[in-house]
Amino acid sequence: MKRHLVVMLKEPRVGRVKTRLGREIGMVEATWWLRHQTRALLRRIQDPRWRLILAVAPDTSAARRVWPAHLSCFPQGPGDLGQRMARLMQGLPPGPVCIVGGDIPGMRRLHIARAFKALGSTDAVFGPAPDGGYWLVGLKRVAHPPAGLFENVRWSSPHALSDSRKSLGTLTVRLVDTLQDVDTASDLRHIARH
Repeated sequence: MKRHLVVMLKEPRVGRVKTRLGREIGMVEATWWLRHQTRALLRRIQDPRWRLILAVAPDTSAARRVWPAHLSCFPQGPGDLGQRMARLMQGLPPGPVCIVGGDIPGMRRLHIARAFKALGSTDAVFGPAPDGGYWLVGLKRVAHPPAGLFENVRWSSPHALSDSRKSLGTLTVRLVDTLQDVDTASDLRHIARH
């Protein structure tokens, strides 16, 4: 079964992306950072071992030329982050799926490969973030994902990972590499130092 790596992205428009970061460094600068970060990330994580897919918002941006033409691009659809991720997990063809965001500068192919390898011996995998959230979630998907997947998750909080794990019910879970996402100027400085 083919592995699928889904990158969830927002169209890089000033004032619509990275607004927390933008309040600290400027909206234009935050948008510029995301645009260049996304372009570099997509080059770094393309690999013949998995099919790279973009899930984009707003939905109307799926047909725009802002996304690389050689990649499959689908609208994320309505709902909170959990509803959108659950829909992706349920809608793709059978086989392992990992979902990541576009704001993780440290992400490399080796991190993705480790996550897919972990799915060989467990039902689900998370890549934790230092703030209590996560940069990657993956499911083996040999059976239909559990009902209630990603429900009752306190997004953008220190509880996002633990709440998401609870939503998996009895599925076995493994953690892989911890990576930093970028939400604030402090996050940018931390990544620049390391």
